[in-house]
Amino acid sequence: MSTARGPVGGTVDLEADPGRAAELCTRAQARLLAAVEVLADADVRRASRLPGWSIGHVLTHLARNADAHARRLAGALDGQDVAKYPGGAAQRARDIEDGAGRSAAELVQDLAVSQQRLEQLFTACAAAGWPGRRLLGGAHYPATGCPAHRLREVEVHHVDLDIGYGPADWPAEFVAWELPGLLASVPDRLRSREDRAAVLAWLTGRGASPTGLRLDPW
Repeated sequence: MSTARGPVGGTVDLEADPGRAAELCTRAQARLLAAVEVLADADVRRASRLPGWSIGHVLTHLARNADAHARRLAGALDGQDVAKYPGGAAQRARDIEDGAGRSAAELVQDLAVSQQRLEQLFTACAAAGWPGRRLLGGAHYPATGCPAHRLREVEVHHVDLDIGYGPADWPAEFVAWELPGLLASVPDRLRSREDRAAVLAWLTGRGASPTGLRLDPW
């Protein structure tokens, strides 16, 4: 049973509710796959919204990220604490660069296979009662948080592809889960005391919506 108290304005803790997160993630992956199946070779060479990354880079990252979460969940089923990327950040970057130049058909097929494998592991983990609540795999969240964190990757990077899917298309439950955490990160990401004061003034109704703010990456 979901812990959500409604999709708008309620409490949504998808990291603590892997079953619901898996449902949302499966739907998000289906939307993503349907959107990219029509891409041609010229499309995947285009720049994405991420600096220095083509659409091919983003699709490769999404496929390897699905593999990474599958790796953690498969490990949890065996009681093993497994990292997402055995080779760390260097392997992640190398895999993305090596795969980005493939044809559209190869990129989409790779994504489809990786997502299907992950969804199979969602089913297996659900049947096993979502093991791995104490297995961190070198990350800051347990294996049971994988469906929620995969959902984040799919929803955010679907927008980054710049192929017609925007923030207004994000599901309400995803926004309700993600927004509080990002809001909590804002003070540390603002670059000056003046920017922090401007945001505080706006939030307390004592200033206009601030413009020109620069946030460090999240």
